[in-house]
Amino acid sequence: MAETNEGGFPLMKNPRVCVIKTDGINCDEETFYAFENAGAECRMVHVNQLRSGEEKLSAYQILALPGGFSYGDDVHSGKILAVELASFLKDHLNTFVAAGKLVIGICNGFQVLVRTGLLPECRLGEIKTTLMVNDSGHFECRWVELHVENTSCVFTRGLEGKMMSVQVAHAEGKFYTDAETLREVESRGQVVFRYAGEDSSPTLLYPANPNGSLHAIAGICDTTGRIMGMMPHPERCVSRTQHPNWRRMAGGIETKCQAIFLNAVKYAQQM
Repeated sequence: MAETNEGGFPLMKNPRVCVIKTDGINCDEETFYAFENAGAECRMVHVNQLRSGEEKLSAYQILALPGGFSYGDDVHSGKILAVELASFLKDHLNTFVAAGKLVIGICNGFQVLVRTGLLPECRLGEIKTTLMVNDSGHFECRWVELHVENTSCVFTRGLEGKMMSVQVAHAEGKFYTDAETLREVESRGQVVFRYAGEDSSPTLLYPANPNGSLHAIAGICDTTGRIMGMMPHPERCVSRTQHPNWRRMAGGIETKCQAIFLNAVKYAQQM
């Protein structure tokens, strides 16, 4: 007998992931592989295919916005793609989110999510946070340590309280907002990741904090835990040998980064 969800409907064995593609995005293949490796059925979808109706967002259970430099990060990082999504695909995005489906934005994808308004409050067109130029004044490309916070985030179930070694690659990654919004994000438990120092504690100090993010914030989710954005790149370390020090480390690397994608697929299978 086929497995069923709580509503009595058959479980979807291979949730479909829409990996957004447009000019300048360059982490799409890694994101595609990470989800495919987790058991999803992925498709690379150009944003123009969604705008024209050739592809339907409703056909997917997970929307992934990869890293890179969408449209060359002209104007601001992620700004043009954010405007495109919030303008031409507003109704489709609202329907997608209202259906309880998942959205993940990595690096440039995180920048897009905050500039659409999907983060932190899932209100398209209302921009309350941003990712600013790194305090160092230059592009940061190296490995950092993250502390996973205790939240309702779907993507980090089972990782709460753990440390993750992840690569960053960005010039505009400083999480910034006004004092009131920062209090709200903290009080509602929306901070998913924080940059951590050698003692595993969140830190504002460079180089452990690569960009000077307020409260050491490296990633946040919406209040439902179904929309998540993060600056570091978990898709670049979904197997142990992708880490530069894999020979010296005791294992478990792949279970931490890959768990983000496994959690998403497992959640979508219950829909």
